[in-house]
Amino acid sequence: MTVQSGPTGPRTAVLVPICIHNQVLLVLVIVAVISVALSGFVGAAPNRLVSGGPIPIWAATGALTTAGITVLGVALSATCLIPPSRLLHCAVAWVAAALLLLVLAAAGHAASLLVQGAKPSVRISLGPAFWVLAACAALAMGDALQRLEAGVTAQLVAVTGIALGAASLGAHGTLDALSLAQEFEMRRQVFADAVIRHITLVGVSVAVATMIGFPLGVAAVKRPSLQDPVFGVLNILQTIPSIALFGFLIVPLSALLAAVPRLGEYGVGGIGVTPAIIALVLYALLPVVRNTVVGLTGVDYAAVEAGRGMGMTPGQIFRGIELPLALPVLLAGLRIVTVQAIGLAVVAALIGAGGLGTFVFEGLGQYAVDLVLLGALPAIFLALAADFILQTLTALLRRHFAP
Repeated sequence: MTVQSGPTGPRTAVLVPICIHNQVLLVLVIVAVISVALSGFVGAAPNRLVSGGPIPIWAATGALTTAGITVLGVALSATCLIPPSRLLHCAVAWVAAALLLLVLAAAGHAASLLVQGAKPSVRISLGPAFWVLAACAALAMGDALQRLEAGVTAQLVAVTGIALGAASLGAHGTLDALSLAQEFEMRRQVFADAVIRHITLVGVSVAVATMIGFPLGVAAVKRPSLQDPVFGVLNILQTIPSIALFGFLIVPLSALLAAVPRLGEYGVGGIGVTPAIIALVLYALLPVVRNTVVGLTGVDYAAVEAGRGMGMTPGQIFRGIELPLALPVLLAGLRIVTVQAIGLAVVAALIGAGGLGTFVFEGLGQYAVDLVLLGALPAIFLALAADFILQTLTALLRRHFAP
């Protein structure tokens, strides 16, 4: 509070404090500004094996693109001072989505400008400021959708819109000058095969783990005395490091192949797909069994008693009452297992299982960051897609079976 003199005597001026209505968004904007100020938006290197020098966003993209990103950033900052409303959250989601696509387009545009007149071996990689800006825009969009309490349809439309926008940029050649795109172009067919192999490893391991873990969980519910030994063994398996487990399986499987050579005709061996699937199944059993037990024990006892009162047999009660009511929890466990398997399948490339991990370890061996990203980014997107799909199905089931 301050006191000022006026024509009629001293008067009191009250300073009104600034009210921040969205602290999360404000923090994201601050982090983005700091990253742009202190790190490069892209990096330019003489070849793919040498680290590039950082180039700030204003030097890489030009004044017009930088101004567009700045305007959208200022708009997001201004919304932090406005009282929340559905219209405001919708506006934030749209602005954040536009910022995300503009940042991606700016990176491609910057790469196109930097390679003009340069040697063919020059590589333009994505810098820290790009990743932070893109992450902050994506998080701002997600925060706005969460505050809107957006339903499944709205979330699907938002994700599809971003994916189509990114695909459109790629189809029009906007991203072709980036070294990541060049690494993909050189390995297009190998990349497609690696994605298929990765999805196959995850799909087979999750299916086998479900076929083993679900009956094991049901047995543990029907016979509670089994729970301690079952969870004891599964907890021990879960604590073994993935690389150690992959390596441990090589010896017994190699001995088995030596004893029964015919198994080699079916792909069984000490290295390759077989030990990878076995390890992924062993890691997936604990979440499957645990969520099966939690889901079945959490079924309302009154619903079970009502089924018994109607003359239903135990099998009919299980199929018609317990299993449908426990399905959302079971699907939540499947979501955990799938995301976990996608990540662990990357490590399985160390034992010759193939998949996206091949690019990761090949890039690490060559000190080629973009080659590492060629394997890591699709694995991340697969995990996010699987999590989104299964989380959506879980929400729909919970809504369907809600009382």
